[in-house]
Amino acid sequence: MGDSAKAHIVWDWNGTLLNDNHAVLEGVNSICRFYRREEVDLDYWRSVFSRPLQACYERLLERPLTEEDWARVETLYHGAYNELLHTCALAVDAEQVLTDWRAAGNSQSLLSMWFHDPLTEMIARLGLVDFFSRVDGLVGPMGGGSKAEHLARHLAEGELDPASVVLVGDVVDDARAAESVGAGCVLVTTGMTARPVLEATGHPVADSLADAVALAVKSRS
Repeated sequence: MGDSAKAHIVWDWNGTLLNDNHAVLEGVNSICRFYRREEVDLDYWRSVFSRPLQACYERLLERPLTEEDWARVETLYHGAYNELLHTCALAVDAEQVLTDWRAAGNSQSLLSMWFHDPLTEMIARLGLVDFFSRVDGLVGPMGGGSKAEHLARHLAEGELDPASVVLVGDVVDDARAAESVGAGCVLVTTGMTARPVLEATGHPVADSLADAVALAVKSRS
């Protein structure tokens, strides 16, 4: 990265800047209950979570999911998740890390696979809008795919050089998305993926956002 003033971090939201693990798990278990599958704990979900999401849920439920099933899964998950959204808070060091990164003359943006409208509403409510040069969430009725094409569009529309970018996220798909565009990646253990799974990607792994930023700078220097 060389000149730190030209460094840019693309932040993930859920499980990275936002501590929403309990809401995610309730969403997953609402699906388990509907399909009469035993509920799971966070450690188990972290060990099996992957994208694309439909394949992940098919493994969880041990059955193929039709288009109708997948629509039901989405409805169940987001219904349960949204009921707990008001209890979700920023990661412990999130605001300080965002503040310090900006104060150092660096830029940052936000790319999430959560739906765009509730994402931007929550960011505004938390007073975070001014930290980001760009905020992009999922546009469309259903999610579950890879972040790769969304990251490519995010960088292109933000006129960002992938060589100066590090994506900070919490799942393997974040690493694959970064690789697909030639950006760096640091993964955090605070979200939906177990450390051994993250380490297997070959990318740096951090236990806090502050450590992630330090690794981001080091990885592109």
